[in-house]
Formats: sequence, C-alpha cells, structure tokens
Amino acid sequence: MPKVALLNQTGSKVGDIELADSVFGIEPNENVLHDAVVMQQASVRQGTHKVKNRSERRGGGRKPWRQKGTGRARQGSIRSPQWVGGGIVFGPTPRQYSYKLPKKVRRLAVKSAFSTKVKEDAIVVLDNLELDAPKTKEMVSILSNLSVDEKALVVTADYNEQVALSARNIPGVTFATVDGVNVLELLKHDKLVITQEAVKKVEEVLA
Repeated sequence: MPKVALLNQTGSKVGDIELADSVFGIEPNENVLHDAVVMQQASVRQGTHKVKNRSERRGGGRKPWRQKGTGRARQGSIRSPQWVGGGIVFGPTPRQYSYKLPKKVRRLAVKSAFSTKVKEDAIVVLDNLELDAPKTKEMVSILSNLSVDEKALVVTADYNEQVALSARNIPGVTFATVDGVNVLELLKHDKLVITQEAVKKVEEVLA
C-alpha cells in the first residue's frame, strides 16, 4: 500500500496514512486517461457552429441565364456553392459532441489519475481543512505552509463553503468535492491537496 505523510494546516506532519492499492496504487493506464480527457473536452463543446447552405442564402430564385446557346457553363442558381455569396457545402451545423465511456472505463481513468498523483509525489493529505470564515489570505497561508506553489486542486469529502469561497480567488487553485472530482481536473493541476476524510470516501466509492 502506498504510504504518504499526513499533515495539518500548519504543514506539520502528524502521522502517516496508507492509501488503498486498488485506487491509489495501480499502474496508470495512459490510453484510458487520454480517452477520458477527450470525452470531457468534447462534452463541454457548445456545438453551435453554423454555416448557410444554398437553401438558406438570399436570392437565387431564377436561373441566371438560359441553359443552352450562351457559350457559358450551365447554371441553375447564383446561390450554388461555386458562386461568390453562394451556399457552403458540407460546412459545420449545430450538433452535440458529448458522448459517454463505459462505466468501468471511467472508473479506471479516475483511479489512474489518482495513482499518477501518488506516483509523481504530487499528493498532499491533510488531517482536516477548516476555516472559521471565508478568507483568501488564510487559504494562501495554508497552501504556503504545505509548500504548494503550483496549480493545485483542493478536494474535500463534502462541500465546504468557507474553503470554496477562500480558494476561488487564488490563481491556479480549484476547489472540488469527492463527488465532483474528475480526470481532467486531476491531471490539469500539478498538486492534489485532499483531506483524510475525502481519501476514505474516494476509496469507498472506487475500491
């Protein structure tokens, strides 16, 4: 079982915590991680792109010139694709890009993302994360105590309004609950700051 230091908010070590092999100690599957990231990025695409085809262009109601006898190529409409101002052929139209991966694949991707953080020594486990009031300055101080100066994902077991409000104005820091954590967020941030309670909840859900 992977073992990491358990820290408090001042950055002092208060013990060690063993992480479940089945969640934090697997060999990361890079193909599955890639598939999960592509799926998430596709799901946030708006798909509102639109071009006008020949039926949507204004004009073109009559034949420009007669079919034969002019010496020119036959034309049926000035809104055909070959004309300037004509319709666009095979252009993008509104569509939904989102799709889903099988449940087992999604679970493996999340496990691989957590295991990657452990493998890279980029996980910080806190015994508790509590703030009396929403204070960005206090959150900055806590992250400084933990030697976290990169992009960080802060994860708690349940929604904590004080922590969420304190973290939202810090550049590069994102707050999430166990239920809302995803592969893209885990890989996008350099450090994972997670509470002991959240670790247990992750293991319950994914083990």
